Amino acid sequence: MGYCLFRYAFSRHSLVLALITGLMLAGCAVGPDFKRPDAPQAKAYTAGSMPEKTAEAPVAGGASQHFIPGQDIPAQWWTLFHSEPLDKLIRQALANSPTLAAARASLRQAEENRRALFGALLPSVDANVSVSREKISGASQGEPDLNLPAFSLHNASVTVSYALDIFGGTRRQLEALESLVDYQRFQLEGAHLTLASNVVTAAIRESSLQSQIKATQEILASQEQQLAIVEKQFQLGAVSGSDVLTQRTQVAQTRAMLPPLENQLSQTRHSLAALTGGFPSETPLPEFNIENLTLPENLPVSLPSSLVSQRPDILASEALMHEASAQVGVATANLYPQVTLSGSYGTQAASMNRMFSANSAAWDIGAGLLQPLFRGGALTAERRAAIAAYDQARANYQETVLQAFQNVADVLRALETDAVALKAQKDAETAARESLELTQDQFKLGAISYLSLLIAERLYQQTRINLIQAQASRFADTAALFQALGGGWWNRRSEDRQQQNKHTGK
Repeated sequence: MGYCLFRYAFSRHSLVLALITGLMLAGCAVGPDFKRPDAPQAKAYTAGSMPEKTAEAPVAGGASQHFIPGQDIPAQWWTLFHSEPLDKLIRQALANSPTLAAARASLRQAEENRRALFGALLPSVDANVSVSREKISGASQGEPDLNLPAFSLHNASVTVSYALDIFGGTRRQLEALESLVDYQRFQLEGAHLTLASNVVTAAIRESSLQSQIKATQEILASQEQQLAIVEKQFQLGAVSGSDVLTQRTQVAQTRAMLPPLENQLSQTRHSLAALTGGFPSETPLPEFNIENLTLPENLPVSLPSSLVSQRPDILASEALMHEASAQVGVATANLYPQVTLSGSYGTQAASMNRMFSANSAAWDIGAGLLQPLFRGGALTAERRAAIAAYDQARANYQETVLQAFQNVADVLRALETDAVALKAQKDAETAARESLELTQDQFKLGAISYLSLLIAERLYQQTRINLIQAQASRFADTAALFQALGGGWWNRRSEDRQQQNKHTGK
């Protein structure tokens, strides 16, 4: 490593001239100036046109949904499900979540790191006070036989140093740290959105499991009643023993479906407790049911050009690209000279009572120049590495945008097909229920075989469970749409201000 270091005494006018020159040069920063990527030119999310509204079915969660392009998303989007227990649970989760607490701490850390580096743009001032006891050899004065007495030395001084950021390396470092602050801020928003979405999804899953358990219990009760009828018919000789065994098998199979559903329900409630920051054994939770949830009928769909400025993951990826761009500037600035101005003023005396005498003043002023001459190609390699890191960050950003558009397109199509599937499942459940009722009446009269009754029972059982799952899919995919579009976090501050003004009477 080679360098040139110059240090010399300045006259007062020379120092002022150097400071002015340094400050003028400090307005220039090497490296690329970051420019936000342009919004994608895509005009729509899906290849084909979306319908203005979805199909509807006469069942809970079967309302027709309308897609409204360009409509804004409320910050508390989950309130559109009109469930007070759900709203209360999400507020509890947002207040108690360790995940959000960790994200907030990461944001504070990034902000303090930025503040710490900001001081590098200003002169540093240090005060120093010292007392030492010394004895100098006469040889240092050219007289080896001279015996100099020991003495005390008292020092008090103030030192000022200032590294001129001529080529903007420090400002690029500060820019990089500011980008990391933005990254952590969007990470926090993403964690906020994910937490709310997970609570909504878990509540919908619980409501689906509750309904499936209830339906299975009702089907089981009907099958047990049918078993009692078959057993009486067997005693009268109207059916064979194999028919009784078959019905008992059917009852046993239906009963065996309950433990897995109950286990899934327990795990879902445990998950809800953890999401709200509580322990499963100590956290009281409301019970959710599909009938108590309202399916949002008007669905805001952000314009494709707005998605990149709404999704927290896209904005976080953009912040990392900005940080990588600033690091290119830092690596470039390291190739150029570094200039440091320094000076100190104080007193130096052999005793305390002479510290402030006229002859005790001591000062120095100087400047240093460091120009890298040979580093074995390390600095240029570091710059090339920084450029490669920027290219990687840009590619990651592009991938994040593509995945976001795919995510929205998938959810929009899912909502369209969910509505069609729910209508079909409702029609199938209605037909299967009517067929079962007719078959039961015919079987009691001996008009059909037991096999026909068994087939009707199994068909109705399957269609009813399928209907419940189709209902849950519509609610879950509706929540997924709000998450895919960014969740309206940008409206939270305005809503908070409105709420505060309401309380203060402004």
